[in-house]
Amino acid sequence: MKGVLCFLAAAVSSVAASAARAQTAADAYYDPAEMAKARHMLRMHHGGGTTYFLEAERLEYQSGDGDPLFLWDAQGWYGTDRDKLWLKSEGEALFDGGLEHGEAQALYSRAIGGYFDLQGGVRRDFGKGMSRTHAVIGVQGLAPYLFEIDAAVFVSGHGDVTARVEIEYELLLTQRLILQPRAELEFAAQEIAELGVGAGLSSATVGARLRYEIKREFAPYVGVSWSRDVGGSADFARAAGENPAAVSLVAGVRLWF
Repeated sequence: MKGVLCFLAAAVSSVAASAARAQTAADAYYDPAEMAKARHMLRMHHGGGTTYFLEAERLEYQSGDGDPLFLWDAQGWYGTDRDKLWLKSEGEALFDGGLEHGEAQALYSRAIGGYFDLQGGVRRDFGKGMSRTHAVIGVQGLAPYLFEIDAAVFVSGHGDVTARVEIEYELLLTQRLILQPRAELEFAAQEIAELGVGAGLSSATVGARLRYEIKREFAPYVGVSWSRDVGGSADFARAAGENPAAVSLVAGVRLWF
């Protein structure tokens, strides 16, 4: 877990340093006040306006391990190119109406480079035994070779420290047929027995979804997802009579506005 936190801190520092170097090169030759004025005018005329975006990345059926699930994963923002309010939500529910777990996040986002945002705010969990509030700090953006990264550290009101890293990549088979591999890793700094979470790497989920963009804003997809509890989390799952690993066929739709 310490290694993950160090990695996130180093990533934030590296991106911020790169952004600082890019913005100060011209100041060596021009008056800083004039450069600040020029940058302000550039932002106003090229992306300085207020806009919004809403995306349902995953609205899908998962076959599960005998208990089919409905999964949602949506996010949106409102603001400028530099400063935004982000809202995120994801979770799972049984088709008989029972909510397994869910979460909602409200984050302030500040651009720290051309490709990454630094985000901070709160997260609220809900569902079976999941009513907890967390402080959030993380980064989200586009890494080299067009990998989409969303990484965050969470500190709950109970003092529990966890982290999550999500990585996605889009492989264009044609202009409309797109294969999207995806991986998600969960970490915990300590054992959280009441939630069945072990210390260290607690769970991993990998999968791939093949979507067809009927319109850019509307794309049905099919795919497969494999998830596994790891270490102490796997022990908690076995003790509860559950299988720590599961493979699901998935089918859903991706929307954005």
